[in-house]
Amino acid sequence: MTLAGKKAMTAYAFLAVPLLFFVCVRFGPMLYMMAMSLTDWSVLRKTLHFVGLDSFRAIFADPVFLQALGNTARYAVFGAPIVIVISLGLALLLDRIGKGRGLFRFIYVLPYITPVVAVSWVWRWMFQTPPLGILNAALGKLGLPAMEFLNSTAQALPSILVVNVWIELGYCTTVFLAGIQTIPRGFIEAARIDGASGRKVLTAIMLPLLLPVTLFLTVMEGIQFLRIFTQVYNMSTQATGGPLNSTKSAALYIYQKAFTNFEMGVAAGASIVLFTIIMAVTLVQMKFFDRKLNY
Repeated sequence: MTLAGKKAMTAYAFLAVPLLFFVCVRFGPMLYMMAMSLTDWSVLRKTLHFVGLDSFRAIFADPVFLQALGNTARYAVFGAPIVIVISLGLALLLDRIGKGRGLFRFIYVLPYITPVVAVSWVWRWMFQTPPLGILNAALGKLGLPAMEFLNSTAQALPSILVVNVWIELGYCTTVFLAGIQTIPRGFIEAARIDGASGRKVLTAIMLPLLLPVTLFLTVMEGIQFLRIFTQVYNMSTQATGGPLNSTKSAALYIYQKAFTNFEMGVAAGASIVLFTIIMAVTLVQMKFFDRKLNY
């Protein structure tokens, strides 16, 4: 065997270990879940029967599942763009300061590295009525009426959305800042010498060069918001996605079907639906940005 062949065999040998792990941990359970979705398997019964697509018909006929899908769409449609826009603005501001940049970056990323369960419960306490709820206490100090926050069908979802946006800001700001610092300063200085305004430098130079970073963060944040679970589980009353299912996400619906109702077949079917939606949204995003990059 030639030296090149030996190197290739060594590379394949090292790659085989993570590939085998990925197949066993990812594809194996996925195939098992697909098979499970075609049965009526329940933890409370010892036998299972092949039911075909009955599980999918059941979940699409369930108004709670449809409401959960709508809530999930609202989390993603409003949450991901807000995170991208605000984190880009914060990164541009951080890039302007010389001293203390690392400190500010650490402050912004601190919510992201803090356990989500702890963050969710702290915010849940802050949203409560006085004296525990400091937000309502602050509103009272300003002479404003107290708000229901997590106890209102209209305010509960935006309240949870705000928390998730706050958590994700640090990560996206750090990635955007890293992307900004890779832009050659010569491009920006040349544009300013030619008389380009700050807005023109941003739109004509910085944003196009940040497009790959924006693609990455858009895809990642879209996935993150579509599969939101921990915040909803810990912040809603009795982890039900309430009030009146107004905050329930598709991931929480799957969890309840599997581990509360023990309807594993239905939960598997809902998991496939959510996986298909996430994959479709991701492919659309990548296709859109791929055209922009090639253009």
